[in-house]
This record gives sequence, C-alpha cells and structure tokens, in this order.
Amino acid sequence: MPAVELIYDSDCPNVSAARRVLLQAFGQLGSSARWREWSRSDPQAPARVRGFGSPTILVDGQDVMPLSDPADGQGCCRLYRGDDKGLTVVPPVAAVRERLRSIGRGSGLAQPSA
Repeated sequence: MPAVELIYDSDCPNVSAARRVLLQAFGQLGSSARWREWSRSDPQAPARVRGFGSPTILVDGQDVMPLSDPADGQGCCRLYRGDDKGLTVVPPVAAVRERLRSIGRGSGLAQPSA
C-alpha cells in the first residue's frame, strides 16, 4: 500500500475538499482510504512537508501534481491545473487516482476492472 500524506495549513479553506478528493480516488480504485495528515505549523510535522502549499497530496513522498515553483515554506494556498485546463484549489481526482494506481501496482492496491 502506498504511503499517502495530506499536507495543509490549519486555516486552509480547501482541506475538506482535498479529503473528499482522496476519498473519491481511493473509492474509484476499490481500496480502503488511508492517509496521514500533516499540519505545516505542527512542531511534530517533518521538515520535508513544510515547503509545500496547502493543500498538497503526496503518494510515496511524491507530489501528485509537482510544481515548478514550490512554496519554500511560505504560508500559501495552492492552485492546481484542473481537468478542463482551468485552475482549481485541489488536485483533480483523476490525477490522485492515477498516482495511486501507478505507485500501487504490485503493492496490493486494488485495480478497477476495465
């Protein structure tokens, strides 16, 4: 099972939407939804998660939609390129699902039938 992490700022208005995206992506793969959450301001959060904007979803340590300009630890809301080429506040479900699927091959993550 791939390690999935949700990184967020405690005051981010988009965290709930990111959780829904994760639930949908896992559901489309027929797998139990499990992930770890990190608030960037929590002293227990590892240093490696502090440079991401909020919200960010990592699968096995890799951003589901890598940025050319990471946040470098600055508090900021993150924007994503949506399925229709517009901007959205969370990654598209398809991007998360495909990242889970590609990492999950051979790890027991259920694959949907065609």
